[in-house]
Amino acid sequence: MKNITVIGGGLAGLITAIQLARAGVEVQLFEKKRYPHHRVCGEYISNETIPFLKSLDLFPNEFNPPNITHLQLTSVNGKAVILPLDLGGFGISRYTFDNWLFEKAKEAGVALHCDQEIAEVSFGDNQFHLNLKSNESITTTDVVVGAFGKRSRLDRTLQRSFIDKRSPYVGVKYHVKTDHPSSRISLHNFKDGYCGISNVEKDKSNLCYLTHRENLKQAGSIEEMERQILFRNPFLKRIFEQSEFLFSAPETINEISFETKAPVHNHILMCGDSAGMITPLCGNGMAMAIHSSKVLAELLIPFCKSDNASREKLEQTYRQQWTTLFAQRLWVGRRLQKLFGSTYASDFAVNLAKFGKPIAQYLVSKTHGNPF
Repeated sequence: MKNITVIGGGLAGLITAIQLARAGVEVQLFEKKRYPHHRVCGEYISNETIPFLKSLDLFPNEFNPPNITHLQLTSVNGKAVILPLDLGGFGISRYTFDNWLFEKAKEAGVALHCDQEIAEVSFGDNQFHLNLKSNESITTTDVVVGAFGKRSRLDRTLQRSFIDKRSPYVGVKYHVKTDHPSSRISLHNFKDGYCGISNVEKDKSNLCYLTHRENLKQAGSIEEMERQILFRNPFLKRIFEQSEFLFSAPETINEISFETKAPVHNHILMCGDSAGMITPLCGNGMAMAIHSSKVLAELLIPFCKSDNASREKLEQTYRQQWTTLFAQRLWVGRRLQKLFGSTYASDFAVNLAKFGKPIAQYLVSKTHGNPF
């Protein structure tokens, strides 16, 4: 029986580890932070995930997540349209959901190592060797799953091609108390960026936006940038002025990259955002992370239980399945992103949604998958 190490304890890492442990595979997981903690994330999950989550008893019913059925889109200057979401989704914070999954992983028998960051991974003699950031060496492992998120020091250590390409994007997230409708996810444009807002558990709303770093550089601070840039959209001005902000300071992440990544790198099987990140306007990154964990676990369980299974075939099959499921969605997301973040483009996007609803709904559907 082979053993597995999962690096990263977000949705992809935790759900992969839970499936493996429940199947009797020896699995350990390393997460650089302690639970619970916040992550910069839109916190909207497409309903395509519900059958799978319920089959594993991992749908978070007890938190009464709001059911999201409509999309509101606004332009930089305040034009607006509301569209029905054919599939829809639900909202839950990563603070709550990740911590709940962490407890499920413990129950399943996953060996969990929190507050420990993997700094180096090397492969030789058909095994991996891992070192912690503290320079402490860890025993060898047969398989490594990379679920360490959007951007990590480990990406640089592994010399992944995307990491040296500078990204202009900064992500900022708050939780707020406001009057946002629980059935709606809204996407509000501003100069060189866009802001999503949707509800999560306990009548809170997640407010998360992506901005070009030049906005921040010119304004000098996040607060001043919000006043100078985001407030030009009257919807955002009202939200910021009339909401109760629940964080003492926003959660932020720099250099968010939407460059193409490889689902397998140096024999590490990448999962979730480590394999590829869809543009946040599509609101589907969490669903992709969950789906990729299903695909990977279903391949790893028989691989780990076989004495003569081929690593090359495992990697090839995973690469093919991941590409079939997600490559087109990532491509469409990158193209749709060009309709956001400027007065002209956002006006066009709103008019397209308003007067060409079948086209708009088709484009939205191409960034989502089918129930699994």
